[in-house]
Amino acid sequence: MRKKKPVILVDPYPRTMDLIFSESNLKYLKQNFNLVVAPKKNKKNFYEKNLPNTEYIFGQPNLPTSLISKSIKLKAIFNVESNFMDNMDYEYCFNNGIHVLATSPVFAQPVAEMALGLTLSIARSIHIAHSDFVISKEKYGGAISQKNFLLKNKTFGLIGFGDLAKSLTPHLRVFSKNILAYDPWVPNKEIERFDVKPNNLNTLLKKSDVIYVLASITSSNRSMINTSKLKLIKNGSVIVLMSRAAIINFDNFYTFLKNRNVFAAIDVFPQEPFPKNHKLRKLKNVIFSPHRAGALDSAFKEMGELVIQDLKLISKGLPPRLCKKAERESVKFLRSKPVDIN
Repeated sequence: MRKKKPVILVDPYPRTMDLIFSESNLKYLKQNFNLVVAPKKNKKNFYEKNLPNTEYIFGQPNLPTSLISKSIKLKAIFNVESNFMDNMDYEYCFNNGIHVLATSPVFAQPVAEMALGLTLSIARSIHIAHSDFVISKEKYGGAISQKNFLLKNKTFGLIGFGDLAKSLTPHLRVFSKNILAYDPWVPNKEIERFDVKPNNLNTLLKKSDVIYVLASITSSNRSMINTSKLKLIKNGSVIVLMSRAAIINFDNFYTFLKNRNVFAAIDVFPQEPFPKNHKLRKLKNVIFSPHRAGALDSAFKEMGELVIQDLKLISKGLPPRLCKKAERESVKFLRSKPVDIN
């Protein structure tokens, strides 16, 4: 008698299976697993019906205790949106040996490179020079370079020291050894291992020439960067916001950018799409990027590769090694918003 294929519930929105998996990886999944695709509506009924026979989930569905407790065979949930959200009974998963995994490591390098690119554009007015040239108003020589600066020997400050910061650090070290970091969830010893100096938030804001916001949003750091913190930042500084918008009070941020001699690059926003009439759009000292830093096809396909490799390990009774694991002590404090656009 042919053995039944393990069941995977496929519910990856806003991703799609074609976006995440290469042709060869999709072929592997179809040959070795029974892929049961979730509907767009009546998802609760779908999960109530299918969870008892399911071993894996690709997606980040709402799974309160009443639903996930129906899981008898479930081994792992692969969150392919890549942010742990406050939408499931994590404690049940931990108590029942269910791995909750996120594919977020794939975005670290693309976001780091974009962060550096935005910084260089601010430092040398690259975006301004291009726009001027397109409308035939370019200024030759040093006419638009009076406020430009070199990154050499600048002090860089990293708010958050997770995957993004660890990928960005080698790029910054090319320019300077003066790299500071603030992350209350990471021990000083680990930060120092990357030749980065741990600091409290106030000191980092005061000392840094270029500040990168790279932290996850938690129940305790929402609007952490407000007027009182922004006042600590010196004139001529740069803030590069790559993750997460809710860490900054955007009303305070607008006032700060409007009234101070500072610069900013913003890739994430408190509301997306960002309102078309928002006053922030009119500021000339800001580069805007529509939440696209990690959105590379190569990153999405790498996401699928991580899932496949960890899926194979779990299928053999081994622990996953590549995806980010939800941690019992910290996941309950994470407050990421789901994205709606890839």
